[in-house]
Amino acid sequence: MKRNLFWVGLIALILCLSVTFLTGCAKKAAVKSDTATTQEQKAVTKAPSADDQAAAAAAAAAREKALREQALREKAEKEAAAKAAAEKAKKEAAAKAKAILKELQIPDIHFDYDKYNLKPEAQAILKAGAPAYLKYVDYKLVVEGHCDERGTVEYNLALGQKRADEAAKYLADMGIQKDRIKTISYGKEMPLDKASNEAAWAKNRRAHFVIFPPVK
Repeated sequence: MKRNLFWVGLIALILCLSVTFLTGCAKKAAVKSDTATTQEQKAVTKAPSADDQAAAAAAAAAREKALREQALREKAEKEAAAKAAAEKAKKEAAAKAKAILKELQIPDIHFDYDKYNLKPEAQAILKAGAPAYLKYVDYKLVVEGHCDERGTVEYNLALGQKRADEAAKYLADMGIQKDRIKTISYGKEMPLDKASNEAAWAKNRRAHFVIFPPVK
C-alpha cells in the first residue's frame, strides 16, 4: 500500500515539473516572438520608403541647383560691376585727357608782314600757355610756322621756320625743356584763308601749336 502511494506521488511530482518546464518555455518563446516582432516593426519604421527617398533626392537636387544659380548670379553681378567700373574709369580717363588737351592748347600767334619777331600780344599768349606744359611734362609740342602767299616758296619756308623757332625759343625761356618742342615750317603751302587780300594774309602769317600726348 505504501509503495503504491510512493509511486503515485512520484508520478504527480514529475507531472508538475513537466508542466512548469513547458509553461516556462512557452513564456520564453512568446517573449522572443514579441521581441522579434518589435524589432521588425522598428526596422520597418526606420527604413524610408521609395517615395521618401525620391523626395529627399529631389530636395537635395533643388538645394544644389539653388546654390549653383546663386553662384552664377553672384558671378554675373561681379562681372557687371567690374565692367561698369572699367567703363566709368575709361570715360573718366577720356574726359581727363580731353581736359588736359584743352588746357595745353595754345592759340595761334600772328606776325607782321615779312617779320618773325614776337609782338606783345603773341608773347602774352605764349606766357599764358607755358604753365600747362610745365605741369604736364609728358606732353610734347610741335610749333608750325606759316606765311601768306606773297614771296617765293623757298623764302616763305625760311621765314616760316624763323617764326616757329622764335615761338619755340620763347617757350623754352619760360622753362619748358627744349627737347619737348619741335619746329617745322610749311611756308605758304597751308593757308587758313585762301583769299588774296590783307585780311586773309594776316590770318595766314602765324605760328600754330600741335600737342603730342605721351605714348602709352
